[in-house]
Amino acid sequence: MIKIKLKDSSEMEVEENLSVLEIAKKISEGLARVATCAEINGEVVDLRTIVNKDCSLNILTFESDLNGKKAYWHTTSHIMAQAIKRLYPEIKLAIGPSIDNGFYYDFDTDKPFTPEMLEAIEKEMKKIIKEDLPIERFELPRKEALELMKDEPYKVELINDLPEGETISFYKQGDFTDLCAGPHLASTGKVKAIKLLSSSGAYWRGDEKNKMLQRIYGISFPKASQLEEYVNMIEEAKKRDHRKLGKELDLFFFDETAPGMAYWMPKGFTLMNTLIDFWRKEHQKRGYQEFSGPQLNSSVLWKTSGHWDHYKEDMFVLTDADGNEQALKPMNCPNSIKIYQTKLRSYKDLPLRFNDVDVIHRNEKSGQLNGLFRVRMFRQDDSHNYVTEEQIGSEIKDIIEIADKLYKVFGLEYKLSLSTRPDDFMGEIETWNRAEADLKKVLTDICGGPDKFAINEGDGAFYGPKIDITMKDCLGREWQMGTVQLDFQLPQRFNLHYIDKDGNKKTPIMIHRAIFGSFDRFIGIITEHFAGAFPTWLAPVQVRILPIADSHKEYAIKLKEQFEDAGIRVELDEREEKIGYKIREAQLQKIPYMLIIGDKEVEAKAVGVRSRKDGDIGQMSIKDFINKIKDEEKTFAK
Repeated sequence: MIKIKLKDSSEMEVEENLSVLEIAKKISEGLARVATCAEINGEVVDLRTIVNKDCSLNILTFESDLNGKKAYWHTTSHIMAQAIKRLYPEIKLAIGPSIDNGFYYDFDTDKPFTPEMLEAIEKEMKKIIKEDLPIERFELPRKEALELMKDEPYKVELINDLPEGETISFYKQGDFTDLCAGPHLASTGKVKAIKLLSSSGAYWRGDEKNKMLQRIYGISFPKASQLEEYVNMIEEAKKRDHRKLGKELDLFFFDETAPGMAYWMPKGFTLMNTLIDFWRKEHQKRGYQEFSGPQLNSSVLWKTSGHWDHYKEDMFVLTDADGNEQALKPMNCPNSIKIYQTKLRSYKDLPLRFNDVDVIHRNEKSGQLNGLFRVRMFRQDDSHNYVTEEQIGSEIKDIIEIADKLYKVFGLEYKLSLSTRPDDFMGEIETWNRAEADLKKVLTDICGGPDKFAINEGDGAFYGPKIDITMKDCLGREWQMGTVQLDFQLPQRFNLHYIDKDGNKKTPIMIHRAIFGSFDRFIGIITEHFAGAFPTWLAPVQVRILPIADSHKEYAIKLKEQFEDAGIRVELDEREEKIGYKIREAQLQKIPYMLIIGDKEVEAKAVGVRSRKDGDIGQMSIKDFINKIKDEEKTFAK
């Protein structure tokens, strides 16, 4: 008999050599029916995995966590590949993983998939699901594996890339077999509701030097109602697409003359500056000092920081007139260090907080660019805080408090996670262990326990572990945004010091932190979150004045001047159009308030107020309306 420790810390004894699925049945027949995979000692495994020693076991379902969903979606990707091989046997298979929101599979075909083809594939997938084919796992030696996949060149390449002695596993369902590590469901019939979402081109292995393949994205759920809810969310997301709204609302656009670099229109740049001003005021209250540094730095600086070895491929590198290598900065930390080095620092100066909103550049691949979400040029809300080791906990808690306030202003939920040492780490393991222990302690205090935050193994920066902040928008989509990185390495590499109270030189610890992450990306997110209907304090145009006739324009012009003097962002629509048309136009531009100016308003020296949200509010005095706007602006900052 062996001992199994379950997720709720209870223990059970079972016979040796039972599969995970058999153990799940002993726990509960209901659990076994909905199980998708499991975790043994923290490692995700297939339900077919044999358990032959004491271990901790966590049975996963579609509802339990992302890994449970991924096994479900991975199985669905195989069903899609099987359907395609039935319909189009000449098409070659590449890879078909699960992703955070469904799955995709890449195929080698000369013709893009049409909507009619996707409809036929989806129909065939439903047949395969109805057939309820058992899914079997088996392993083969390399020679036999290559023979089995001899007609699939991409699979042959993947097998040849596997290290000698690596397990080569396959999954078979009826007439279809695929090279795969799993995990997968027990049968195709376990999948219930499916939908193919889109198709696009994708380079083999993400390398633009390789052949362009055709990728199909899809989603699946255990219940039809879940699929319907998801499809509705996708339709809503299309309406909220920031790229579409950016053009419609005259905020920003992209052009082939500058791939991955936004052109900010006057209204969009007003939005950007309003956001930056808000961010700036919140940091000034807490002793942050803003600076600005060069856009272009010598390779000497980047070699010292370690970016040249770890990040050069993502940098724009050029040679100056004297033949020296330079690089556009992809981040601000080395420039912050140069500011620190301008004078000898004392322990009394710490914490020392240098923040900036400089433009930075990253050489992203063209295929990865995605509106404001993935760009080559953006403004980062950076800060680099220099602290003593004793100050780490209190400083990070203060940073999280700032993040909490800023996110709540926008109605965004968030959660924290810890990312640990990556394979290409810089420095000593002992230092990393100390840094990770410091962050775990801080997170335990902030979150209320060591089990209240996730750990992303190997996902830290090359110079230190980090706390990642993931936000959720109104559609339930999660976004990786803020980050707090604890760095013992760069201060040592740049020989930074401060004078301690005993008169000795000591090396400070550097905390890299960003809360919005990228102002550009954050604007993309909140544009979709608010569907372009920004709150009054943030809206590029807060008020539009709409005179009904020419005789009302003189009064409207004076109103505009009065509102501008009060610091309100206002427009005047002087066009000779019907008032109904003007109102519809302002509504489409999602302007918070429209002021209708007619004979009654001119005579009363008042304004007729129409709200984007509530419709016609009625007549108000000019003073009362200005106070209304100011009160709304104050509310968000509390």
